[in-house]
Amino acid sequence: MQQSRAKRLKYFNNAAGYAFISPWLIGFFVFSVVPILASLYLAFTKYDILSAPEWIGVKNFTTMFTEDPRYWKSVQATLLFVFIAVPLRLAFALGVAALLNAKLKMVGLFRAAYYLPTLIGGSVAVAVMWRQLFGSQGAFNSFLGLVLGSPVKVSWITHPTTAIISLMLLSVWQFGSAMLIFLAGLKQVPAELYEAATVDGAGAWQRFRRITLPLITPVIFFNLVMGIINGFKVFTEGLIITGGGPFDKTLFYALYLYEKSFRYYEMGYGSAMAWVLLTTIALFTAIIFMTSKHWVYYDSKGD
Repeated sequence: MQQSRAKRLKYFNNAAGYAFISPWLIGFFVFSVVPILASLYLAFTKYDILSAPEWIGVKNFTTMFTEDPRYWKSVQATLLFVFIAVPLRLAFALGVAALLNAKLKMVGLFRAAYYLPTLIGGSVAVAVMWRQLFGSQGAFNSFLGLVLGSPVKVSWITHPTTAIISLMLLSVWQFGSAMLIFLAGLKQVPAELYEAATVDGAGAWQRFRRITLPLITPVIFFNLVMGIINGFKVFTEGLIITGGGPFDKTLFYALYLYEKSFRYYEMGYGSAMAWVLLTTIALFTAIIFMTSKHWVYYDSKGD
């Protein structure tokens, strides 16, 4: 009798728990699972919203890889952004975090100030501001004019060479999240290790390389994974600041996917591009995870 009552109580508790999370489960299924499965189906169809999807097999993928030169331009721009902007942002974030880890006055104010660009960095307003800043009449040219002593009229966002560099600078400027995570990791490094290294005659660089870097590799690992994922999804900067130009130099993958899907209404092609992007991100993430055992140090290993 007591066992039966315990079973009923357990069933009631489980049912109550599922009832409470059912809105989230329903929302997740309707707004995530169903669209994902629908996009997988549409990736193998010709679909323009106005007519019913037409099954064409792998035609979208073959067109993408063999007949669409703009697709490969978007791949090139995105990979360039990921392999340059992401490491620069992480390095800059780590450097600032190391400075803030020192005993400074009003360090909380500095943390908030450095984190602020991350809060507003992905907004359209900041993208418009960045476009004005690096335009031919922008503040950056005014500053260069004061330094060089002669007017500078270069439009950095419309030049084929400097356009993507200006977008990378915007990405580096948004280093706040990575900085806070690095700072939290630096706070966990035991001060005794630095003291012992100092007694042994180790300099600042040796302490950083031999103590700090190995002990914060889990934090570097996390920031690297998140940075690469976000780097592949870069979109707003290319859309608002440069529009994908000049000459498709800033036509990022997500921007081209958007154009194909919502400007040219090639929803099937856009779905195929989305699945290639998902596969690429998963591949890069898997490579980082597989190689992490060679460079990420965890205390639980007992090394």
